[in-house]
Amino acid sequence: MNCVSAGLLVPAPNFGEDYSMNHDAALRQHLVKVLESGEAHAEFEDAVNGFPEELRGKRPSGCPHSPWQLLEHMRITQWDILEFTRDPEHKSPEFPEGYWPTDSEPPNATAWDETVKSFLADRRAFCELVADESVDLFAKIPHGDGQTVLREALLIVDHNAYHLGQLLLLRRTFGA
Repeated sequence: MNCVSAGLLVPAPNFGEDYSMNHDAALRQHLVKVLESGEAHAEFEDAVNGFPEELRGKRPSGCPHSPWQLLEHMRITQWDILEFTRDPEHKSPEFPEGYWPTDSEPPNATAWDETVKSFLADRRAFCELVADESVDLFAKIPHGDGQTVLREALLIVDHNAYHLGQLLLLRRTFGA
């Protein structure tokens, strides 16, 4: 028996346009907040800022990815979701290899900071998209196959939280 057959799912009353507009604004605020901050999760900035340079490309025994690979994977994936959501001409990387850097070490001394900066810029752009009241969060993305902006926002939150946890675990494993 599910909630519907048990009579537990009751349609929301129609309180008029102001009610739904208030809910729309509240949903947008909640989405931006969870995209930007940890809420129940760690903060992205806390996990990446001050990560020791000498540990960014290291993989503890049994770990499939280095901190650099996790960070760059998060950036690539978030960028891909953002671009898919707003650009009908966007071509996603090949899956899965296009979403992961092959080298465990950052390619140069500035790559970590550049990736953090790019991640934050893309996150801000997605938050602006979510906050834009002219964007219907529930409408299917015309060039997709059923995705909505709401679904893509939740995908970013879920994906980033998962890999942020891995990044923090590596940081703790290293004693950093």
